[in-house]
Amino acid sequence: MFKKLFIILTVTIFCLGVSAIAPRPAQALIQIKITDIGYKDCPEGVGEGSVTSGGSALPATCYLVTGKTNNTSGKMLYDADVFGRIYDANNEPALQNRTRLGALPEVPPGVSDFELRISVPSNQPTPLKLKQFKATGFSSSVYPSF
Repeated sequence: MFKKLFIILTVTIFCLGVSAIAPRPAQALIQIKITDIGYKDCPEGVGEGSVTSGGSALPATCYLVTGKTNNTSGKMLYDADVFGRIYDANNEPALQNRTRLGALPEVPPGVSDFELRISVPSNQPTPLKLKQFKATGFSSSVYPSF
């Protein structure tokens, strides 16, 4: 009898311990509409450098992608990933195998402006074509802040 009680108590304590350290359920992704997409050259001194691919460095051009977010959730959203496709003047992908372009730390409710820095290999002919932009955010922060 005492052995059964000990086993039940041990299992109960184990289950409570595991549930206390188990990850919490992920927050639902909330869609954010992006409109008025455009781009401009980075300001002087910002984004100078190169793009590394396959171990070799290529000269890069810095651009700021601009637009408006429309957060219809009614609450502040955090860690919003921005996705889109960027093509050069010849309809070739400017960022190979990459649709996630960056993240916005906060997206307030309603319509707001955003800027996102990208680096494109300098040999890509302009004007760039920006297509299929969207974003998804969370109702609470998901990335650790240091």
